[in-house]
Amino acid sequence: MATNLLAQRIEDVLTPVVGTVLASVSIEVEAKRLGKTPDAITRDDLSPLADNLATALVLVVGKDLADAAAGQVRMLA
Repeated sequence: MATNLLAQRIEDVLTPVVGTVLASVSIEVEAKRLGKTPDAITRDDLSPLADNLATALVLVVGKDLADAAAGQVRMLA
């Protein structure tokens, strides 16, 4: 579980879609892709993080659900 409130909110969005473990791992991977840790994620990171999540989650949940989850992450700003 993330200690950064924003990372926790992202995890809360992703958990119903992909489950707790994959949600947590997804945040770790996408934060690292941005050169950050989950605890360093800021609102400025939401759009690129959401773009990356949409691409990564397509393989797991399909395009529609991946796009919907990414949209919810973008709206956290």
